[in-house]
Amino acid sequence: VGSTLHLCQHGPHLLNLLLQALGGQGLRGTPSSPAGQPPSSELEDDTEGLSTRLSGTLSFTSHEDEEEEEEEEGDGASEEDTPAMRPGGSLLTRQLQELWRRSRGSLAPQRLLFEVTSASVVSERSSKYVLYTIYLIRSGQFDKAPATIARRYSDFEQLNRRLRCRFSCDMASVAFPRKRLRRNFTAETIAKRSRAFEQFLSHLHSIDEIRRSPEFLEFFFLPDLQAAQRLTCTGMYREALATWANAYRLQDRLGVCSSGRFLLTLAGLAVCHQELDQLSEAHGCCEQALQLLEAQGSHPLLGPFLQAHVHLAWKVGKDKRRSEARLQDLREAGLPLQQQPSLKECLIKEPLE
Repeated sequence: VGSTLHLCQHGPHLLNLLLQALGGQGLRGTPSSPAGQPPSSELEDDTEGLSTRLSGTLSFTSHEDEEEEEEEEGDGASEEDTPAMRPGGSLLTRQLQELWRRSRGSLAPQRLLFEVTSASVVSERSSKYVLYTIYLIRSGQFDKAPATIARRYSDFEQLNRRLRCRFSCDMASVAFPRKRLRRNFTAETIAKRSRAFEQFLSHLHSIDEIRRSPEFLEFFFLPDLQAAQRLTCTGMYREALATWANAYRLQDRLGVCSSGRFLLTLAGLAVCHQELDQLSEAHGCCEQALQLLEAQGSHPLLGPFLQAHVHLAWKVGKDKRRSEARLQDLREAGLPLQQQPSLKECLIKEPLE
């Protein structure tokens, strides 16, 4: 049984701008809860605005109108049912173009946008949940291969809980959608939560300390790294390559391309490319890693990357003298290169928790 929620070309941020230009308040998250209680809201109960969003930018196709009495993903506070949505018409193309021309100069630049592109109802043996697919998009740029994640409500809830434990002051103003006891799988609930999760991630990304925290960053790419490592260990290199590549794009969008996790990602890409006989691509990954390790006299991955680079450079007919010189420096410094693990061994043994 599946239901899918699709986004059209116009994202929610453009819609918010257009609604404001027409004199409305746009789609906003509800204010935070009273003092002493963590903020817990869906979107504000703007039925007309939500109806416009559903009819103008979202389409929801379902074979049945489900009203679930069961609770979704654990205990949670109940929420009164919201009124049924009224049908709303899309803005005319001419109006959209005119409003865009008038307001484009007032747009505040954003480094990263979070867009829920689909939400699918997943049924398993003992559970049923909604899986939200989210694109990470650089503002003002077109990504041929977008960075994506797929997360369920409980994943967002865990992130919210971890961040509130560590950043209680910063998180005081961050709203998070409530759990519901009923109607978790209706078009209205899924649309509201999709928008709420976009707002939630955008708000978190706007706070410097949170944006740089391991809790926030690893919410995006750690599951992909773990999955890619498992696939590599079992010899499923083609599937692993796609997962390593998505982890690479996620870290690139989040601006963490000099971390140990990113070096491990390059190692995964190099190993999978080499196993699939894509030697030029593997060589390029090693070169990128060695550029990042240029200023480091010692690193657990330096020797394995140098050895892999020398081997691949010989295979593809590239210059390997610099890497050979750096390996000689490591030997003279007393590093037993014969006992060094290979890049693949480092990749498999690295604990990812």
